[in-house]
Amino acid sequence: MIIAVDGPTASGKGTIARGLARHYGLPHLDTGLLYRAVGLHVRNLGGNPDDPLDARRATDFPDRLLTDPTLRQEAVGALASRVSVHKDVRAALLDRQRAFAAQPGGAVLDGRDIGTVVAPHADVKLFVTASVEARARRRHAEMLSRGEDVSYDAIRTDLISRDARDRNRAEAPLIEAADAILLDNSDMDAAQSLAEAIRLVDATMAQKAR
Repeated sequence: MIIAVDGPTASGKGTIARGLARHYGLPHLDTGLLYRAVGLHVRNLGGNPDDPLDARRATDFPDRLLTDPTLRQEAVGALASRVSVHKDVRAALLDRQRAFAAQPGGAVLDGRDIGTVVAPHADVKLFVTASVEARARRRHAEMLSRGEDVSYDAIRTDLISRDARDRNRAEAPLIEAADAILLDNSDMDAAQSLAEAIRLVDATMAQKAR
C-alpha cells in the first residue's frame, strides 16, 4: 500500500505521515528533508539557492546530511523552498523518491507533489491543509519550544510567501491531486488529525476492496 500525503508547510502532514507509517507498519520518507538537505548543502558550499546551477550541484549531498538537526531550522526550510523551484533539482531527487515508493509492501511519503508527480498511482492520496493562522500558531509554538526567537507575525508572513512560491512554481507545483482526499485540520490537534487520516485510509482501502 502506497500512501501519499501532500500539503503546505506546517499543515501537520509530516506528523500524520509518520503516524500512518507506524499504524500500518510501512516505511516513511519525508521528501521535504531531501530539499532541505539540498538547501543546506548550497549554503555550506557558499552557493546561491536561487541559482539553478548552484542548486543542482548541491543535490549531490552526503547521506549523513539527512540526519543533521540543522535541517529542521526555519531558515533551512526557506532555503528548501527556494531550491525546489529549479527543474534540475526536482529531476535529480525524483528517482530517489520513486524508488522509495516502489519498495515491496509499499510506503508512506509526504511532501508537496507526491500524489501528482512522485507516486500518482498511490493507493491513497491525502491532501492535508489548515488555515494560515492555524499553521503559523503551530510553527510558532514549535520554534519557541526549540528555543528559537521568532515572532508569530514573521512566521505567518513567511508561510504566505512559501505557499505562493510552492503553488506558483513551474515545476511540480503544490496542488491537490484530482483523486486526493482533503483533510483540513485547522480545528484538530495532532491526535485527532491522525485518527481522521487513519479513518480516511481505511475507508478508501475498503472501498477499493469491494
